[in-house]
Amino acid sequence: MHTVVVGTSGTTAQDVIAVARGNARVELSPEALAALAKAREIVDALAARPEPVYGVSTGFGALATRHISPELRARLQRNIVRSHAAGMGAPVEREVVRALMFLRLKTVCSGRTGVRPEVAQTMADVLNAGITPVVHEYGSLGCSGDLAPLSHCALTLMGEGDAEGPDGRVRPAGELLAEHGIEPVELREKEGLALLNGTDGMLGMLIMALADLEKLYKSADITAALSLEALLGTEKVLAPELHAIRPHPGQGAAAANMLAVLQGSGLTGHFQQDEAPRVQDAYSVRCAPQVAGAGRDTMAHARLVAERELASAVDNPVVLPDGRVESNGNFHGAPVAYVLDFLAIAAADLGSIAERRTDRLLDKNRSHGLPPFLADDAGVDSGLMIAQYTQAALVSELKRLAVPASADSIPSSAMQEDHVSMGWSAARKLRTAVGNLGRIIAVELYAATRAIELRDGLTPAPASRAAVEALRAAGVQGPGPDRFLAPDLEAADAFVRDGRLVEAVEKVTGPLA
Repeated sequence: MHTVVVGTSGTTAQDVIAVARGNARVELSPEALAALAKAREIVDALAARPEPVYGVSTGFGALATRHISPELRARLQRNIVRSHAAGMGAPVEREVVRALMFLRLKTVCSGRTGVRPEVAQTMADVLNAGITPVVHEYGSLGCSGDLAPLSHCALTLMGEGDAEGPDGRVRPAGELLAEHGIEPVELREKEGLALLNGTDGMLGMLIMALADLEKLYKSADITAALSLEALLGTEKVLAPELHAIRPHPGQGAAAANMLAVLQGSGLTGHFQQDEAPRVQDAYSVRCAPQVAGAGRDTMAHARLVAERELASAVDNPVVLPDGRVESNGNFHGAPVAYVLDFLAIAAADLGSIAERRTDRLLDKNRSHGLPPFLADDAGVDSGLMIAQYTQAALVSELKRLAVPASADSIPSSAMQEDHVSMGWSAARKLRTAVGNLGRIIAVELYAATRAIELRDGLTPAPASRAAVEALRAAGVQGPGPDRFLAPDLEAADAFVRDGRLVEAVEKVTGPLA
């Protein structure tokens, strides 16, 4: 099994995905263990002083003015976890919780939080045992970190609350820890707060969304090329010299991908078949690289933000290298929340332009010779009419999901926490948007491949043929009389989502950008 070693200097997106989705084993480096021990010595020294120190010997949030006596501090740390584990709604996905826990462990191992080495080791042990705390959909405002989600994770470390075992069954966390020989932690000064105060949930969802979107943007370039081909469009608009004079990197990459897919096509450029010859293709065809490219550049910015966050230690207060323990505002989720919203906006636009190409393929007045709705016997058969309805419904949902969560704020904690990021909400809606975008691309793929097969006497590009053949081999049927469409569309979605479309095309084109 792959092993991820956690040090003091952050982690990588690849490691987050390996732990969240690939169940990679987690180990703490000797460097991390030494940093944890050193920072803990500082916290212990502060705890012994009579002066109050936030998070060490005081209450929290609006209750930070109360000095807590030594005999009550263990109770204080337990209580913050119990009281903050106040989430509601459906449980979030296992991969999200594993990413959340791993990223919190990453910050703990930085030596900036004051958590003891044994607490960090317990976090690693829980991950390695395949124990997943039950974390609920609602509870985080994205400021002071993802407080409620992280609290549910910390509750499991204490042997309390519910968790999902490796077999997928939800059981009391204490039972699961005992079965795997894991001793529940008894939290000490600063530790309860340190386990809760991070932007780890929204960051984990950002990292996984970026991985999924990278695949979907390549898929969208492929389906746009297939639609251009099926509509007998021209590939001349994809020429590198045209995109060099507007040098957005994403635009150039998208155009290059489409051009690679269309290499050797016998369908492109047949404008003379129309009664009224076209001078230009419609925007949804001609401007595909501009729209997909802008989304790719948005992804590049989001990736930069994620990389900075992965190198960060997000906690309050933090232990600085010179030994000071200082309060700060680094837990505010704005940097992550903004890019989560940006990505949802880009996904909505990419889905919207894909749907417009699908609709064009189905409209006999705009499809340049294709049968209405790509039906076998139009009138008797409805063809893909309602597949486009489904695609349109998904696009409409994407537009609603594009409304930014980060533009909102709602005060909490008696106005102490009077401005919040709503980054968790931005991440949750982006996950839905990414899933819907995959379905939209799958419908375009389904329509475009059928349309290409209906172009009798014209030979598609080798890469297009490879896409059609791989889709058919996956059990998605081609042209013919009406049939139950939902299974075909579901299979097409899986074909896009798991990367088989990109894989089939890249066997012909080589790696796409």
